[in-house]
Amino acid sequence: METVDTVVIGAGVVGLACARALALQGREVLVLEAENAVGTGTSARNSEVIHAGLDYAPGSLKAQLCVRGKPLLYAYLRERGLAHQQCGKLIVATAPEQLPDLARIHANAAACGMPDTQIISAQQAVALEPHLQCVGALSSPTTGIVDSHGLMLSLQGDLENVGGTVVLNTPFDRADIAADGIVVSTGGAQPMQLRARRLVNCAGLYAQALAARMQGFPAAHVPPTHYAKGNYFSLSSKAPFSQLIYPIPEAAGWGVHLTLDLGGQARFGPDVQWVDDLNYDVDPARGASFYDSIRRFWPALPDGSLQPSYSGIRPKIQAPGEKSKDFWIAGPQAHGVPGVVQLFGVESPGLTSCLAIGEHVARLV
Repeated sequence: METVDTVVIGAGVVGLACARALALQGREVLVLEAENAVGTGTSARNSEVIHAGLDYAPGSLKAQLCVRGKPLLYAYLRERGLAHQQCGKLIVATAPEQLPDLARIHANAAACGMPDTQIISAQQAVALEPHLQCVGALSSPTTGIVDSHGLMLSLQGDLENVGGTVVLNTPFDRADIAADGIVVSTGGAQPMQLRARRLVNCAGLYAQALAARMQGFPAAHVPPTHYAKGNYFSLSSKAPFSQLIYPIPEAAGWGVHLTLDLGGQARFGPDVQWVDDLNYDVDPARGASFYDSIRRFWPALPDGSLQPSYSGIRPKIQAPGEKSKDFWIAGPQAHGVPGVVQLFGVESPGLTSCLAIGEHVARLV
């Protein structure tokens, strides 16, 4: 049986960043990916936003890793010449009763270590974005957008340049955890077994299901799984905005907001649709509620201008109606199983935080 120092399950942006960080420590790292390419799951189905870290609980992993990860990511993108844009974001209040929410987010951002946000008047916001309607806004100048696929290919390249390997079409089947190491079994066309000293579960939507197939890992340290589907609609014409436009956040996310891709094309979403299975179809009928939401900050949105685009599914730990929960990133100090690190509920800002998450996981092992 072959032996490897570390096995990472999942070649999304977080899995690749973790594998890269571990390999840069001098470890032999093997990444198992069930699909035929890297980053085909949650990493490929999001807004591609570089978040500033405004509305997370101060002291939480989400806040810490986002605030640490954002400058790391910008520096990495600049160093590698990867496509991105620091376009900025406006969080808008569209009714007077929402103005206290802007003040709350502004204060929360400062408490999280992000002092560069600024509350601006409706007149200042409209001067920046003439087609906007609001009663006030919070400006976040360090928010941006990134080509997530280009980022993942670069992380994979870094990993491979220091001797790491990504094995595609190789789904994780089970692991047997013992005192002398972890025996990992895979499926696919060429099943194999190998012994590892460390196992890092970055399987995203499937992380809990795979953790349940790790013999010797306590079930009490595996949280429940909840899927929050987010549907996106695209604009048939070019949007008259240069920044991202976000409404006041909702319980399960930021609501239907306007993001831009690197070509300037607008997309709206995600909404929140709690689902039981992984189905990525977008129901065109959901577009009706999008018009209502968008017209609160862009009244001139033309009729018939939205078309179904794509969807993503967030790996939530909290159930519908519950408050948002923090990343669940647990190493041996938390669960008592040597060599194992579990990552559960890594949704937004996972992309922004990926390099910081890699650092964090490398410390845990």
